[in-house]
Amino acid sequence: MATVASFDGMNMHRINAGRISLNVRQAGAGPLMLFFHGITANSAVFAPLMARLSDRFTTVAVDQRGHGLSDKPESGYEAADFADDIAALIRALDRGPAILVGHSLGSRNSVTAAAKYPDLVRSVVAMDFTPYIETEVFDALEARVNAGDQLFKDVETVEAYLAGRYPNIPAPAIRIRAESGYHPVEGGLRPLASPAAMAQIAKGLRSDLTQAYRDVRKPVLIVRGGESRLVSAEALAKTSGLRPDLPVVVVPGADHYVNEVSPDITLKAITNFIDA
Repeated sequence: MATVASFDGMNMHRINAGRISLNVRQAGAGPLMLFFHGITANSAVFAPLMARLSDRFTTVAVDQRGHGLSDKPESGYEAADFADDIAALIRALDRGPAILVGHSLGSRNSVTAAAKYPDLVRSVVAMDFTPYIETEVFDALEARVNAGDQLFKDVETVEAYLAGRYPNIPAPAIRIRAESGYHPVEGGLRPLASPAAMAQIAKGLRSDLTQAYRDVRKPVLIVRGGESRLVSAEALAKTSGLRPDLPVVVVPGADHYVNEVSPDITLKAITNFIDA
């Protein structure tokens, strides 16, 4: 668990999780709270949220396999693989059970981990990913993911691209993505996220999530952006029909990127859920 670098006052280091080495950003002290980003992103997107929670918790944001500075194996990108990583990480940190906060891909992985490893998980905040997402939505997501594998001239060019791709994400959050998610190569910058891994993950996101939601017995808060184009109102309603006992927060005006677009409401939803 040797220290590698820091980011916005956070300790950035790699953790040997057995089958894989994962890069994390860590801050604070107290009960363990882990953060898991969406597809193509990395742990830095949670830095603003972590900064506001690290007075109460040991906050650890993870570059999931295939992303950021974590290992990028040739295969192993199903929900169960990510859930196994989460379990290994909690054991390595030796501070569980953990609160899991996941966005999109990270939401799916967190619910799957809670269902598979209940002794290691205290609760889950599942942001903008549920069962019953429509096929055409996954088609559009897969096209966007594959289009992101580009060579960019500099950070400013990356920012302009990301601002067009994520029009509702505020400029400071776009800057975090641009500065943390790309690395220098000959001719410019390329995404740190592995293109081959992203393609596999995008396909794997189509797998049926209903069994994990049926099986999970830990508290789960479902958060949806009111304007999300990934989780439709119909998908959310079906998920609530499957698990009517799980609380739901719909964030008005937010799209899929809830924690970046509406950080204040996201923070309030998390703290209300945990405190309850």
